[in-house]
Amino acid sequence: MTNTQAINLHCCFEKAPKRREVKTLTDTSLIELYNQRDESAIAKTAEQYGAYCEKIAMNILRNREDADECVNDVYMKMWESIPPACPESFIAYIGRIARNLSINRHKSKNAKKRGGTAIMLDELSDCLPSSSNTEDESDARRLGELINTFLDSVKEDEMLLFVRRYWYADSVNDLKLKFDMSESRIKTILFRTRNKLKDYLTKEGIMI
Repeated sequence: MTNTQAINLHCCFEKAPKRREVKTLTDTSLIELYNQRDESAIAKTAEQYGAYCEKIAMNILRNREDADECVNDVYMKMWESIPPACPESFIAYIGRIARNLSINRHKSKNAKKRGGTAIMLDELSDCLPSSSNTEDESDARRLGELINTFLDSVKEDEMLLFVRRYWYADSVNDLKLKFDMSESRIKTILFRTRNKLKDYLTKEGIMI
C-alpha cells in the first residue's frame, strides 16, 4: 500500500470516534478559537484530545519519542488547517490527522521493514479501493459513509475488533488482552469481516 492510499483510506474511515468523553469545551467552541486565531486553541486541544492522539500515535509508531513529536505535529497541522477547514466532527478530524501523520512517519523511518503497521495496512488493502478510485473528495466521503453503514450491520464483536484494529491500530496481541480471545479467533473474525466489507462495497458499486 502506498502513502497516498494510506492517507485516503484513513481519511474516509470514521466509525470509531462516535464514542467520546465529556469535554471541557464543546467542539464548536474549540473550532471558534481556531477561527479567531486564538493560540489557546492548541492548549485546549492538547488538554481535551492529547491522550486520544497519543494513543493513536503510540499504537502505530511504538516509540514514545516519535509519538510525542507526531502529536506536536498534529497540533500544528490543526492550527494550519482551521480555518479554512471547518470539521463537522472535531474528534474524527483530529484522529485522521494523527493517524495520517503517524503512518507517514512510520513509513519514512521503516521503509525497508515490515512491522505491525505495514501488515495492518496490507490487510486493509485487500478490502478497500486503491487511491486512484477515491481521489475525489465526494468519493472518499461516500466510501466513509458506506463503511460506517456496513459496520452498523455486523455483529458487535466484529465491529469492535475491526475498529480497534484499523482505526486505533491495536496489535493482535493487544486485542487478545482486551477481548480475552485467542489469536486465531481474532484473525478469523477480522478476515471474515474484511471479506464481508469487500463484498458489500462491491455490491454498492465500489471498485476494489
